[in-house]
Amino acid sequence: MSSATGPLSGLRIIEMAGLAPGPFAAMMLADMGATVLRIDRPEPAPRAMAQRFYFTDRNRRSIAVDLKSHDGVALIKRLVAGADALIEGFRPGVMERLGLGPEPCLALNPKLVYGRMTGWGQEGPMAMAPGHDINYIALSGALEAIGEADGRPVLPLNLVGDFGGGGMYLAFGMACALIEAARSGKGQVVDAAMVDGAASLMTYFFGHRAGGAWPGRGRSVTGGGSPFYAVYETRDGKYISIGAAEPKFYAELLRQTELDRAGLPDRTDPANWPAIRARLADVFRMRTRDEWCAQLETSETCFAPVLTMEEAAAHPHNRARGTFVEVDGMVQPAPAPRFSRTPAALPAAGVEPGVDVHAALAGWGLERAEVDTLASAGVVR
Repeated sequence: MSSATGPLSGLRIIEMAGLAPGPFAAMMLADMGATVLRIDRPEPAPRAMAQRFYFTDRNRRSIAVDLKSHDGVALIKRLVAGADALIEGFRPGVMERLGLGPEPCLALNPKLVYGRMTGWGQEGPMAMAPGHDINYIALSGALEAIGEADGRPVLPLNLVGDFGGGGMYLAFGMACALIEAARSGKGQVVDAAMVDGAASLMTYFFGHRAGGAWPGRGRSVTGGGSPFYAVYETRDGKYISIGAAEPKFYAELLRQTELDRAGLPDRTDPANWPAIRARLADVFRMRTRDEWCAQLETSETCFAPVLTMEEAAAHPHNRARGTFVEVDGMVQPAPAPRFSRTPAALPAAGVEPGVDVHAALAGWGLERAEVDTLASAGVVR
């Protein structure tokens, strides 16, 4: 169940089922046309929702394999021999104990790209410690930098660790390794750690810190300190965003709000920012969000309404671009980015393991009778 089109069409990837960052990386690769086969446990942990709501499982089939059995491990090795890549997100050492670590897998398939997703990495003092997104972004320096100047750090959902610093970096690393393998004929291990990825996302701000230009949490232009790059409440209790960082956009903002002749203090002095923010806040509370949209959406103020997920899917710009798609009556983000010659196909919903084991294994070199034998022995379903 992979996209018929996409720049990765023809690649075959094995995904050892796991939590958020691994499935997100697999989704990104499957969205781009790769055939991804998810390997689940025979008795997976209970999930909070029905399978159809796990959009990050889209575009791939799934089978359940008993990895405690010799035949189950042998099946995975057989699949590995014909795969281009493998994704796993277990703690360091788990795949090795199963007999499916990088060494035996690369011995079977020297071109294999072996993608490993962890929080702390494959080595280091904390490699074996448990953790979650909040811990990884805390150790990277990202969490401390986000929030109000005089308040505590604010959690940016689990976007920075799990998805941005984790799954996306794993997908990028695997794409890089797949390109290199096509040239060299040799595979390799991709060690993607969420703490590394979150730190990498902070590169720009570490540069500002080194140059003495980092003012601290909630005090930078884009971090909530400036009045011209901020969120404001409107009369109806909704919110709008202003990103008028450059002087020409700020001048237009003042013109549109009729504050251009109000004698506001110099915006280049951060000491004046609270006073400017207070004036802008007063103005924006005078109208509803929709009224400000009607005035500012086509202006040069760097403006956008703060939308709910439902509103985002219905916004005219997102509808025109097809930023969101409907699959089985449910709205979800479309594959990204876009390609001019090899576009991604419309996503297909992920399925429960074993829904159609024959279709899932079709094209992986197993005859139907072999699949039936494995299924009757409880090795696969």
